[in-house]
Amino acid sequence: MKTTTGRERQTSKKYSALIRAVILAVIAVLVYVIGRRTGIFTEIPKLNLNGKAVLRGVLILLAMFAVEGLLIFLLNLLKPKNNRARTLVSLIKNMLRYAVILAAICIALTMFNVDIVTILAGLGILALIIGFGAESLIADIVTGMFILIDNQYNVGDIIEVDGFRGTVTEINVRSTVLTDVGGNVKIINNSDMKNVLNRSDNFSKSVSDFAIPYETDLEELEKKIPDLLEEIYQNNQPLMKAKPDYLGLNKLDDSAVVLRFTVDVAEGDIFAGARALNHDLFIGMRKLGIEVPFPQLDLHQK
Repeated sequence: MKTTTGRERQTSKKYSALIRAVILAVIAVLVYVIGRRTGIFTEIPKLNLNGKAVLRGVLILLAMFAVEGLLIFLLNLLKPKNNRARTLVSLIKNMLRYAVILAAICIALTMFNVDIVTILAGLGILALIIGFGAESLIADIVTGMFILIDNQYNVGDIIEVDGFRGTVTEINVRSTVLTDVGGNVKIINNSDMKNVLNRSDNFSKSVSDFAIPYETDLEELEKKIPDLLEEIYQNNQPLMKAKPDYLGLNKLDDSAVVLRFTVDVAEGDIFAGARALNHDLFIGMRKLGIEVPFPQLDLHQK
């Protein structure tokens, strides 16, 4: 069974818009050629439709969707340098889809001789009626606007909402899409984006709790720890943004004394930073003659 990586899925998604645009353009040309050659769009008496108007409407619809696919493909080619720019690209793509769908509906109604002006005039009353029944929809849209205006978070930021921690992959008109480290995707309505913790604003701290035996001379070990931490920092740049910190004795376990270490890393590297710190502490402590203890049980017989 063949599996696809995230990069392959991203590439496939990027080119799907271009493929769709090409297919729609080809269909539009075929419809135009067939209509001109056969004259089947000259008149449609049973439906009281102007055949040429229908042909023109179909061609316009196909052209619009083809242009939309092409524009989305071009937007996918952009490589924004910051999260704010990525957010704007995501929003433009989303609004482009809505605009094309709305225009397509208007063109389809025009093809059937529906007076669009009359419909638009009645939208004021209709909007009032819908407003009472679509309160959550309006709340999502308004909240989404304020999220963007206040710059609360952007595409690419790592945020935490109600215990779910993930990277913002899309900000749409109605919702925000998060993806965690396991690839799980969560779609949250913008009106439910409350008590958001944006972890991308500052460096995060990776934590390592390292156990040593009770027999260890702690005072002597603490004299050697600064040099060990400097070596760890030099070996792990640019992952580690600063020299790791030794916070001191954190806990007295049954079979070990637990020391706590922390290091500044980017939020996206918080787990990688902890693994690197654990790895190098283990090797460094062994070089200093400190072995990691294991649970032991002492029996005293009288």
